[in-house]
Amino acid sequence: MKRALVTGGAGLIGSHVADLLRREGWTVRILDNLEPQTHRGGRPAWIAPDCDFVEADLGDRATIRAALEGIDVVFHQAAYGGYMPEIAKYVQVNSLGTAQMLEVIREAKLPLRKVIVASSQAVYSEGAGHCPEHGRVYPPVRPLEQLRRGDWSVHCPICGAVISSVPTPEEAPIGGETVYGLTKVDQEKLVLFWGKQLGIPTVALRYSCTYGPRQSIFNPYTGVIAIFCTRLLNRLPPILYEDGEQTRDFSFVEDIARANLLAAETDALDGFAVNIGSGRGVSIREIAEQISDALGIRIPPEARGEFRPGEMRHLTSDITRVRAAGYEPKVELADGIGRYLDWIRAQKDVRDYFSEAAEILRHKGIVHRVAPT
Repeated sequence: MKRALVTGGAGLIGSHVADLLRREGWTVRILDNLEPQTHRGGRPAWIAPDCDFVEADLGDRATIRAALEGIDVVFHQAAYGGYMPEIAKYVQVNSLGTAQMLEVIREAKLPLRKVIVASSQAVYSEGAGHCPEHGRVYPPVRPLEQLRRGDWSVHCPICGAVISSVPTPEEAPIGGETVYGLTKVDQEKLVLFWGKQLGIPTVALRYSCTYGPRQSIFNPYTGVIAIFCTRLLNRLPPILYEDGEQTRDFSFVEDIARANLLAAETDALDGFAVNIGSGRGVSIREIAEQISDALGIRIPPEARGEFRPGEMRHLTSDITRVRAAGYEPKVELADGIGRYLDWIRAQKDVRDYFSEAAEILRHKGIVHRVAPT
C-alpha cells in the first residue's frame, strides 16, 4: 500500500488530493496548520476520519520529521497564497518552510519515492504573446507608469507593437512579479534542484487558477470565483481590476487532484515544471457574468479604475507537456461553477469579506488607482 503525506491537506487542493488518494487505495497523512484566514472554524468536516491528521506548520522540524515517517510520496500543497499584504510571512511559510522540509528529508535520509510540489502560473511575468512581426514573444511585466495611464495593453518587447495572447509554455521566462509568485519560484526551484542533487524524483506542478467546492469563503484575498460569489450573494457587485478583460485559465479542483495523482504514478514528468490548466483563457468579466447568471442575481460588475502592479494581463496555460503524459481536463467551466455554487449555497453565514480587505490592499499599496486626467 502506498503512503502519502499531503501538506496543506485541509485546504482546497490538498483535501481533494487526499480524497482521491484514499479512493485509489493510498494511506494518507495530512499536515496542516489550519491557517485562521482560511479555516475560521478550525478543522473542516471534510477531513476523512481515517486520515492521520497532524495540526502543525512547516516551522516545526520535529513534527515534520515525525509526519514524514513511513511516507512514500510527499504532495507538498502547503503555502500562504493570494494577494495578501504580508511579505515576511510568504517567505517564511513558502520559501523557508519548503527548504526546511527538504533539509529534514535529506538529513534523516528518508527513503522517499517522490516529492510533488504545488507551484503556480504566478511564476510567469506576462506569459506569452504573438507579435505580427516577431511571432511568439515573452513580454516583461507592464510598467507602473503605463498602468497609471489606464493603458492595459501588452506590448512586444522588440518593436513595441500591441500583441495578442497565446498559450504560455513551460519554457517561458519565470521570475514572479508578486511576493507570492516569487516564493512559488523559490519552492519549485528548491524542490527540483534538491531532487536532482539527491536522486529523488521531483515534479513541480504550475497550477492555473483553481476553484471548486471547499474554496474558502472567508479569505478575501484569493480565488476570484469565491470572491464574486460572496459579493453577489450579499447583493453587492463584483469588483473588476483594470477593465475586467484580462484573461485567466481556470481549473476545477478535481482536475488538479488528478494531475497530482498522475505525477505520482508516471515518471514522464520527473524533474520538470509542468503547467496544469484547461488550456483555455476566459475573461474575468465573463466569469462575473457567468456567476451572476447562474445565481440569478444580476448585478453588473464594476470597474473602478483600480489595478494591481505586477498582475499579468493574460495567462492561458500551454498543457502540451502534461497531455503527452496522459492528462486531460474533464470538468468544463460552466459545470465547475455550478458545482461550486451548489456547495457555497449549503454554507452558513456567507458574508462579504472583500470590502474591508480591498481597503487594506489600497492602504498597503498593493492596489493602485489610475491617475486622474
